[in-house]
Amino acid sequence: MVPEAGGAAPAAGDETAQAVTATAPTAIDGAAQAVLTKPASPSTSARPTTSAAPPAQARPAPTPVPAKGPGRFGAYTRKQLLGFAVIGGFAVLGAATVVVVAATWFRNLPFMQDFLATYPGEYPLPAGAIAGFPAWVQWQHFFNVFLMVLIIRSGLQVRNEKRPGAFWTPKWSKDGKGKISLTLWFHQGLDILWLANGVIFVVLLFMTGHWMRIVPTSWDVFPNAFSAVVQYMSLDWPTENGWVNYNSLQQLMYFLTVFVAAPLAAITGVRMSELWPKGAKTLNKVYPVELARALHFPVMLYFTAFIVVHVSLVFATGALRNLNHIYAGTDVVNWAGFLIFVVSLLVIVGGWIAARPLVLAPIARLSGKVTGR
Repeated sequence: MVPEAGGAAPAAGDETAQAVTATAPTAIDGAAQAVLTKPASPSTSARPTTSAAPPAQARPAPTPVPAKGPGRFGAYTRKQLLGFAVIGGFAVLGAATVVVVAATWFRNLPFMQDFLATYPGEYPLPAGAIAGFPAWVQWQHFFNVFLMVLIIRSGLQVRNEKRPGAFWTPKWSKDGKGKISLTLWFHQGLDILWLANGVIFVVLLFMTGHWMRIVPTSWDVFPNAFSAVVQYMSLDWPTENGWVNYNSLQQLMYFLTVFVAAPLAAITGVRMSELWPKGAKTLNKVYPVELARALHFPVMLYFTAFIVVHVSLVFATGALRNLNHIYAGTDVVNWAGFLIFVVSLLVIVGGWIAARPLVLAPIARLSGKVTGR
């Protein structure tokens, strides 16, 4: 036992005394007290004792766990988190100010003025490039955004889920193999739809010639992209005419997203899924699952950052016109594209809310068995 605060620990005696005092549940009577205080004779001490309990060992006091009080988030209070947010906001604002001032100074140097005149931020598209956005691009854009938002949501759930509430087992499984959490089933199902949508997009991209908009066709794309970066950083942004041509930085980012990041997300996701052959030792050694896991999450972060920056620039460089380009298919300034955009957001929010076991379980039962464990 550990004495309470303010109490005194029992005095140390011989082993017999410690055993008796440690096991006595009540006050010791006079006879027992006499035994404890009387020195033991040699014959008595030599006699083996079989009834006495072994000495009790003091256990360390458990580390107190602070109770989560109201208004606490982990180890911090709301005021502390608000303070961190304010300090972080001022730090970001200060860093952004330094970047803008430095970029403006650099841009106004004589050699940079000549560079910007030679490379304004974009280069002419090849002959035959068609302006505007066809209807299939508009639909593909919506489907891609819808699926990407739910993929990111379900992916984070899979990453942080400790005890899944439901599991899915495929119908063709006879011994329970292939059993995964319902959240992972949803994530992988979305991946398949997103991959199919991407394949259709790439096929139509090259069939219609729209590929010229996002695939670089000249080495001038690199100096023009650097020019666009300097212009963005100095807040004197390059001329926006996305209906006809993207600037070179946009073109490189779209190319990277469609032809590098998307395939990388697909092949790393397949490697971690049940579709990957587990018995292929040579293939698993060449492409270990640890590598796929190390790449898959950063790719998700890239897509998240791309969406945030992309949407921010759409609104900062002429929201109504840009939204009309991609949602209404026109190069005019009115509220049509904005209204379609709002409706698409409502659909995405509805999908986000509906992505829960109560809704997913009946759909998952169409292809397998859903259980609680």
